[in-house]
Amino acid sequence: MSERERARHWRYAELPGVDLLSARYIRHAFPQHAHDGYVIGAITGGVEEIRLPTGVRRVGRGGVVMINPDVAHTARAGVPEGWAYHVLYPAAAMVGDIAAEVSASRGTAWFRESVVLDPESVRLIMAVHRAAERGNALAADTVLRQAIARLLRGHGGTLPDRPAPRGAGARTAARAREARMAAPPTLASLAAELGTGPFALLRAFRAAYGMPPHAWLTDARVRRARRLLEDGTPPAETATLVGFTDQPHLGRHFTRIVGVPPGAYRRERSNAHQRP
Repeated sequence: MSERERARHWRYAELPGVDLLSARYIRHAFPQHAHDGYVIGAITGGVEEIRLPTGVRRVGRGGVVMINPDVAHTARAGVPEGWAYHVLYPAAAMVGDIAAEVSASRGTAWFRESVVLDPESVRLIMAVHRAAERGNALAADTVLRQAIARLLRGHGGTLPDRPAPRGAGARTAARAREARMAAPPTLASLAAELGTGPFALLRAFRAAYGMPPHAWLTDARVRRARRLLEDGTPPAETATLVGFTDQPHLGRHFTRIVGVPPGAYRRERSNAHQRP
């Protein structure tokens, strides 16, 4: 991370189920990855360029980015000066509970749009961060729910019922995801084991999970690393447990996907647990 870049990825103990990120990135680029919960980001400066399954979107100051769970995406600076933002990462259960209160629809809450211009929501998201930083639990929780409710009312809905992927391609992708991912073989070897061709396997995996097998595996390892670090596991031990060769290997991939190094991530979680 360059000297002009900054990032804090943290958790306020009084807001369980929500991660917070405030950052300014210039050269940093997030590789293809996905999240278990939602991503709600308020752009406060510069331009962020996001690649989603629906295409590339550019969003500047006053814009809000909304990404649903398990949607593969990348992000990078859209202008030389980079971008600054405040992000909320609410768990799926929290967004579902809020959606159930503010709408009559039932089912999985889903943002219909990925990028909107909404300065008022940006203000609310920034207010959540300020309240959490000041230790004002009542204000942080109140404004958090106001922000999510506002976005759900204006841009939310229910995940459409979609039939589960069927056929040989879907079955092959599912088998590939489970097959030897702790010590993965080459794409050609894995395809041969599954009785298909390398390109057929690649197409099936992309269709099912939004990214190629190697990207999915790296993302899955980082997700598991986050859970271990949150439990207090040292980074060096975490690297071994999730299948990276060593701590620097974990550090490179973790920083690219999460936006901060694993040591800083673990310290913030430790601090959150220690605060009264």
